[in-house]
Amino acid sequence: MFKYLAIVSALIGITACNSGEPSAQTGAATTAAPAEETNPYTPKPYIKIDHPEWSRNAVIYQINTRQFTKEGTFAAAQQQLPRLKELGADILWLMPIHPIGEKNRKGSLGSPYAIKDYFGVNPEFGTLEDLKSFVDAAHALDMYVILDWVANHTAWDNALVVEHTDWYERDWKGDFHPTPWWDWSDIIDLDYSKPALREYMTEAMTYWVTEAGVDGFRCDVAGYVPLDFWDNVRRELDEIKPVFMLAEWQTRDLHARAFDATYAWDWHNAMHNIAVNGADVGALFGYYSANESAWPKDAFRMTFISNHDKNSWEGTQFELFGDALEAAIVLSVVGEGMPLIYNGQEAGNPKRLAFFEKDAIEWRDHPIGALYKQLFALKHQTRALWNSANGARMIPVINSEPDKVFSFVRLGEEDGIFALMNFSAEEKTVSFPENLHHGTYTDYFNGGESRFDEAQKLTLAPWSYRVYLKN
Repeated sequence: MFKYLAIVSALIGITACNSGEPSAQTGAATTAAPAEETNPYTPKPYIKIDHPEWSRNAVIYQINTRQFTKEGTFAAAQQQLPRLKELGADILWLMPIHPIGEKNRKGSLGSPYAIKDYFGVNPEFGTLEDLKSFVDAAHALDMYVILDWVANHTAWDNALVVEHTDWYERDWKGDFHPTPWWDWSDIIDLDYSKPALREYMTEAMTYWVTEAGVDGFRCDVAGYVPLDFWDNVRRELDEIKPVFMLAEWQTRDLHARAFDATYAWDWHNAMHNIAVNGADVGALFGYYSANESAWPKDAFRMTFISNHDKNSWEGTQFELFGDALEAAIVLSVVGEGMPLIYNGQEAGNPKRLAFFEKDAIEWRDHPIGALYKQLFALKHQTRALWNSANGARMIPVINSEPDKVFSFVRLGEEDGIFALMNFSAEEKTVSFPENLHHGTYTDYFNGGESRFDEAQKLTLAPWSYRVYLKN
């Protein structure tokens, strides 16, 4: 939701034990024979939920409805759906669609994360029928829609404040309070020790699946809400239809029974440190090592260059990644992870979008958009690049410039890639002492054929990248 959450998540760390892996095809627990169930040494699948089949090679597109179009409405956003389909978007994440609180509001329009009514639609964006029309139109194009859900807190003037006063936490003075330690003065925290609150919030979430036909949720500061609440929500939602759940958090526990995907903040931070702060590619090795060794194989980790928090509070994609931007985008899509694109990236949006005011994106054709389109097409058509266990593992290809050139393969039974990125301001010529990548490939971006053997070297311009398709 807001800046600094990556720091919080890093402090919390990884807390669960990875005792087994799910089926690569379904992500579901494998039924063991009765005799094996009593064997304490038999590995148990960690992930107990089924990922929707349509999420297996999907990419996420985040829509900030207020800024997405000049009108700032669902109806205007619906007109853009064919363009998003052509770009390669699969899952459309709508930022909160609910009425915004007026008491203690920030700015003239307020934060969409200060929820006044969980069952209402913000009139700034349109009506319930407009939202349904947007969802139906997305479904007609084989895209899916998830809503941003704010379970941790409400606006000060949410009706629950009067109707269910006991559902809120209190500070040492006995007053309502915002989330501790943050400057979120426009919201107050809920108290999840109350069973009735849990039931209400679950009913509100199921309402949007049944009434508007949405396909899941992106859950704001998910780690601030008890895990057993999310576990039950996922169970009840899946009884309606298969849903996709994205947690704004970075803890492995969330994947077991509740969430398909979590944020890969550590990936973003490592990539930013390389691009701007002079770190070497060992920062990425640290991320991918933990991702492979400490997280379930079928956990979707959302890799991203930007989102609403990064853009508004920390900087544009150009500010955060500089000359490394295109190479970082390539890695976010062809490396392990479920890629996200934030609206406006594809237009080369040059500004930090205002968060509490109207600040529409200026749309234009831009090379970044063309790059994302090429990469999303590659991801969809190349099985080795599919999400989590349905794709192939990244295996590092050792090269002669290990501090600056990041190289790896993802090789599956049907296809695969060999990818390299020069994360430095100098031209680098690299050789490869091992034969993991040997074979014949096609350069994805220029169509030329290359054969790699023990004598092959490659010269990479500063901040450049190569992606080769296995023949």
